[in-house]
This record gives sequence, structure tokens and C-alpha cells, in this order.
Amino acid sequence: MSTPPSKTLVSATDLRTFSAALLEKGGLSAEHARTTADVFVWAALRGVDSHGVARVPAYLDLLDKGVANAGARLTLESGAPAAAVLDADRAPGPVALTAAAEEAVTRARSTGVAAVGVRRTVHTGAIGYYVSKIAEQGLIGLGFVAGMPNMGYTGAKGAAVATSPLAVAVPAAPASGHAPLLLDMATATVALGRIRQAKASGTPLPEGAAAAEDGTPTTDPHKAVMPLPLGGAKGSGMSLAFELLTSVLVGAPIFASFHSDDPAGREHRQNALLIAVDPAAFGGVDAFTEAVGATLDTVKGLPAADGSQGVFYPGERSAAVAAARTREGIPVAPKVWRDLEERAEKLGVPLPTPA
Repeated sequence: MSTPPSKTLVSATDLRTFSAALLEKGGLSAEHARTTADVFVWAALRGVDSHGVARVPAYLDLLDKGVANAGARLTLESGAPAAAVLDADRAPGPVALTAAAEEAVTRARSTGVAAVGVRRTVHTGAIGYYVSKIAEQGLIGLGFVAGMPNMGYTGAKGAAVATSPLAVAVPAAPASGHAPLLLDMATATVALGRIRQAKASGTPLPEGAAAAEDGTPTTDPHKAVMPLPLGGAKGSGMSLAFELLTSVLVGAPIFASFHSDDPAGREHRQNALLIAVDPAAFGGVDAFTEAVGATLDTVKGLPAADGSQGVFYPGERSAAVAAARTREGIPVAPKVWRDLEERAEKLGVPLPTPA
């Protein structure tokens, strides 16, 4: 048996600069290219490779086809001090949601809690990035996304709802030594990116994770076309709820139009809602973050189950991966590296030197 090709290690800084250069050549402004590249590299640092630099070629295609608007004009509509809707004009998700996160933080500083909806964006990327940005400012971040139906709905045949993710980031006191709690999950058992990775490697999928085109559950990644909802009716119900909290709330329904006879209902788009909560409005930042640290200490102090590698809280292990990859470089899979090489040659962007 031949040895599989090794991954290429690239420093985070170089990979960010390279990705931004490709995206700028693809039509984004320098600022928006840097923002989008930062989201990809953040995911890659934390080991979420399905949302890492593997997404760069896909975004270049979205820009080339006009699905994503390179020259988007973001506009903000506000009906109350603590609420706003950002119309993204089909801007890439990283551009729109980064702006929405900043707006939510600014408003929450004066109102205690603020929500910013995002309408008409294109692929949000790793939603954990945006709530983490909110947590970096000492606030609690919550995020929800709704997109094109690509997942089964319990009791229905075929793709019915989206693999709508949610994310929560909670900062801890720096003295605690704990990374922020970061819960970042989809309402699907596995992400579509995981199915694509399994197909590329020929690795069987877990039981009950995905289904074939006719809705029959399968572990064969070559037959799998859609993920199944996490926890059955619970996951599909959450996805439908997030459609109401995002798309319907901002006046841009996706689910109903997708399942209608209107061809425009199948045009790719996503919507989101980001919420920032300022602990200062609930009694004090220091007391809150210290209590968060104590809570995480308690979790870490629980007796480990037999065979367990330890007790971890959400976001802890991915933060450790990020620290290691910051030191050692980000591993880029052979196929992804080949894709990036091809795009770099086509666009005249020099490849980064492997670490």
C-alpha cells in the first residue's frame, strides 16, 4: 500500500496573506479580502478544516459566477436602539457578519443587549468566528444562521431544511487561564463539508449521519447527498426555528420560497442573527467572568469517565489546536493545496513558502 501524500504546513500569517491576495484578485476589495481570509484561517487554526482555506476556491467561484457580489454595498436599517438589520447586498458572509458583529457590540455597550439581523448574504463561513469576536470585547455572543435547504426534516422525504448552525461564545476572566467557552454546532449530525471530506478519502460515515437522494440513511459517502438532523425531530425543529429567527424576521424568507414554484426561491442566499449581551448590564463584568472561570474549573474538576481523555468544555480543545497550529503551522491537505496552486497560477499570486 502506497503512503498517502503528506500535508503541507504553512504559517497562519502567510496563509492569511495568500488567501487574501487570491480573494482580492477574485474581485473583493483589499479590506473585504482580508476579512474573509481571516475567517478561513481562524477556522483552519482551530482544526475546522472544512471551513478553512479549502473554502477559498469555492468563494472565488461564487465571485466569478456573480453569486457573491464583490462590490456589495452594505446598508443598515434600524427600528430601535437595540436592533438593526444589515442588508448585505449578496456580500460574502464573512464581510457581512463581521460588520454585523461590530454593530451588535457597539449597540450593546449602551443598551445592554443588542441584536443585528443579516439579510441576503452568501455563505457565512464558520459562525463561531463572529461570536468569538464579540467575546473578545468582553461580551457574550450568540449567532444563528439559516440557508438553503440541504438536510432532511423528520417525517419528510428529501432535502427540506438547512443545516442551520448556532454558536455561543462566553468570555472568562483572563486570570482563570481559560479560553472562552465556544459552542459552535450545526443542526445536522454531520456538516456537508464532512461528507465531502469522507467522499474524498473514502471513509465511511457514521450510522444515521447522512442519507442518499431518496432519503434512505447510508454510511457510503459516495451515495450520501445530504446530512440528517441532529437528534431527529430536535435538529430539524431547531433548523425551522432558526429560519423564523433569521430569514423570516429580517423579511427574507428562504424555506417557503425554496419549496414554492418560484424559480427565484432556489437562488443561493443565507440570513443570520447575531446577538451581543453586555454582562455589565446584569451586575458587573468582573464578577461574571470570574464566575465563568469558576464554572469552567468545576467542569474540569469532574471525575473523568473510564477511557476518557479528560473532561473538556466547548471550545477548549479547538483553542489548544489553534495554539499548536500558530506555533507549528497549519496543515493543508494535498487536494486543497493542489486547488490553491491552480488558483494561484491562474491569478498570478505567488504561493506561500511551506513552514
